Amino acid sequence: MARLRVDPDELAACVGCGLCLPHCPTYRVTAEETRSPRGRIAAMRAVAEGASPLDGTFTRLMDECVQCRGCEAACPSGVAFGHLMEGARETLAAETRYQPWWKRAGYALLGRHRLLLAGSSALALAQRARLVPRSLGLPARLPVRRAPLTPSGLDVYLFTGCVMDAWMRDTHRAVQRVVEATGAGVAFPGPGGDCCGALHVHAGLTPGARRLAERVMRSMPGDQPVLVDSAGCGAAMKEYGHLLGTTEAHAFAARVVDVHEWLAERVDLLPPPTGAPAGSASWPGRPVAVQDPCHLRHVQHAHLAVRTVLGRYVELVELDDDGLCCGAGGAYAAQQPELAGDIRDRKIAAVRRTGARVVASANPGCVMHLQAGGLDVRHPLEIVAEAIDAR
Repeated sequence: MARLRVDPDELAACVGCGLCLPHCPTYRVTAEETRSPRGRIAAMRAVAEGASPLDGTFTRLMDECVQCRGCEAACPSGVAFGHLMEGARETLAAETRYQPWWKRAGYALLGRHRLLLAGSSALALAQRARLVPRSLGLPARLPVRRAPLTPSGLDVYLFTGCVMDAWMRDTHRAVQRVVEATGAGVAFPGPGGDCCGALHVHAGLTPGARRLAERVMRSMPGDQPVLVDSAGCGAAMKEYGHLLGTTEAHAFAARVVDVHEWLAERVDLLPPPTGAPAGSASWPGRPVAVQDPCHLRHVQHAHLAVRTVLGRYVELVELDDDGLCCGAGGAYAAQQPELAGDIRDRKIAAVRRTGARVVASANPGCVMHLQAGGLDVRHPLEIVAEAIDAR
């Protein structure tokens, strides 16, 4: 019998109260107990106690979790559900065929940045030739070429990542302009700083995630803040201490800050808003609906900083769904398209109830997933950069 690679104390912390159920997106769309955090913990306990095997049913229950961690925010017992899910999937990846070779090859590509860029350019050409189905949920027009990012100083690092750098480098460029508007100089990671390992952790490929984390740490030496403009990457990097368990990892994680957090403390250094008042029709797309990426809201607890920075320039409207997940979940939308689509439908309905034409979301996965659903979605700092450039 395989030992479930979870902390027994964390597994025992759940008292089965059910307060997590309304905050679980898969439970909300299925109303099935087994697709709730409480149901998944019950399945984990059965495996840990030897009452159930690591079979296809257990794999399906674990695989259908979005890992949004909304349940953690609602749990009065402080159950570390994210850690439990990561341990369960790590067990499956090590003991079963949960991650076949072709999936492992795809995850390995994320850490080989030049190859990833070349493959992305080839995919962009195939997209131009109408050979890529829209159902894949890719950006409407992938870039064939990418102008390099130019460093401007050493005050802060801006982490660029793997897929986001390949597909959304212009977002990094906009973020750099906003950071520089405060008077700070921006540096970029050196060799090895191209994949944080977040998707590997979610997939249970923990050894690979640790190797990538060590590379990322070496790529940004010193003590400067490490700014991250992708909520998923930032959440993963802030947990390097837990992932690696070393003094160096804890110290590096303490340097990681979501770029909105960093800007919120310096918002008065940004250029003041000018022109028409917020909400006027002179700025296309106002007002702007704010969609909180789960790893920004539930893991980093930094979602209010987005409002501090973006609200300086546009009128913000809030969704009425209590921050429920949009269904992107890293690679989840590609691997569980039916559930991801059902979850997204609820988010789209919440956006449309606001009447806003533009949505701000600080995570590339959320941006692409919601764009594939027909919404106009932008990174918050792209909107801020546009407002600053308009001056």
